[in-house]
Amino acid sequence: MEVLFIATSAHQINEEITDAEVRLIGENGEQLGIMSAEEALKVAVEIGLDLVKIAPGSTPPVCRVMDYGKYRFEQSKKEKEARRNQRVIEIKEIRMSPSIGDNDFNVKLKNGQKFLKEGDRLKVSVRFRGREMAHTEIGEELLLRFADECAEIATLDKNPKLEGRHMSVFLSPKPQK
Repeated sequence: MEVLFIATSAHQINEEITDAEVRLIGENGEQLGIMSAEEALKVAVEIGLDLVKIAPGSTPPVCRVMDYGKYRFEQSKKEKEARRNQRVIEIKEIRMSPSIGDNDFNVKLKNGQKFLKEGDRLKVSVRFRGREMAHTEIGEELLLRFADECAEIATLDKNPKLEGRHMSVFLSPKPQK
């Protein structure tokens, strides 16, 4: 039987294994003992499978008899499934002014709660213009009120912080049960 070479970067397979002796594990997980790499390769070829080095750091290195093509296929399927299930958390931003009206505040609050329920982080910022800079406490109260309204579904990451003409606060969604 001819042994096929499969391009790999993660594992050494078949003739690439040049160690003097290796610990061999069978295809069903049973220990086959310590033997030379050539003997282990003969065992794998007799069964019709590949010899794969799975633990190169141990002494002696551990090799396993397996169908390497099938193993790589299953690994790529697992990676694709993991990528499909992962979700990228975005940071959404809501901007207000210190003189915002109640109805406008409620609209922005509703949008912010929607973003948080979708699992995104939220940056709420207040922009001060001109003489409004003399009354930054109004903006701080506004941000704290916003955070209190979202307290059921979000946690306050940092207290309101003034950076130049903007004061902002970050909210993170609470983990769902």
